[in-house]
Amino acid sequence: MAVETSKLGSQEKGEFTHIYVADYEDLQAVGNGGQVTIATIPAGGAVELVYVDEVEAFAGTTSLVIDIGTTGADPDEFIDALDVDAMTVPVFNTGDLMVQSAGTTTYLGGALPVKAVASDTAILLEVTDAAIASATAGKLFVGLRILDPRRFV
Repeated sequence: MAVETSKLGSQEKGEFTHIYVADYEDLQAVGNGGQVTIATIPAGGAVELVYVDEVEAFAGTTSLVIDIGTTGADPDEFIDALDVDAMTVPVFNTGDLMVQSAGTTTYLGGALPVKAVASDTAILLEVTDAAIASATAGKLFVGLRILDPRRFV
């Protein structure tokens, strides 16, 4: 499967404004310790929601961990150290900017957006899995709700 990274059109929008879908082969191409841009926060924008779902169980590896954020050295503002293999339900907003303190899932500020940016800023997904090359199945879905208020001016 080819990686799907999409900004949704006005007819498609609902819970998300952007999606990223990748199967095990796509993540193998990213590689252990590698990063891929999955969306961009536009200048003046912010992130409201990040959702991750293992829509097809990963096989051939038991150590797939992902981070999602904007800091190249450690992109974990939105999703932090998510053990994909251990997921039993989808995960929302577990990153450093999204929770009150480490180890909790209390969303900061209720429904307030985070990571307002002055210029276009890439959102990165980082793969950590020494055995990713051995994966034989699996699919990951990431949904994002990114605010773009400047589209009105």
